[in-house]
Amino acid sequence: MEVILVQDVEGLGRQGDKASVAAGYARNYLFPKRLALEATSTGARRFGEIQRQQAARTNRERRDAQKLADRLSQVSVQIPVQVGEDDKLFGSVTSADIAGALKEQGISIDRRGIQLEEPLKVLGVYTISIKLYPEVEAKIKVLVRPQGAAG
Repeated sequence: MEVILVQDVEGLGRQGDKASVAAGYARNYLFPKRLALEATSTGARRFGEIQRQQAARTNRERRDAQKLADRLSQVSVQIPVQVGEDDKLFGSVTSADIAGALKEQGISIDRRGIQLEEPLKVLGVYTISIKLYPEVEAKIKVLVRPQGAAG
């Protein structure tokens, strides 16, 4: 049976490829999981419509991510931390701390998108990259300051 792959299927092919598979494999696995469509004129039209919808969704998500990146480029975050002698931090500032500070400003960011090589362990100003979408990145300023100090 000939099928058109709607998604990449390991060992079979990539999205958009035509593949010859056993009828049972197509009926029992590929079709129910919406991984493929039958390679008929109707299936080809449906595949074209699915591709158009995916392209529109991708463009919308990229546009939204770019808007958020533009908004984030105007944002700076202050994170007050407890310090001891010689301004040594108790603990460190992590991506979760930065995401929490952004949330307080009304910006919800997945902490896994915050690109920290390692947690911040010294007072100061840092420029941090946030990956919002493939090929869309924002940079924010993070000020790590002593708790109780004017910022």
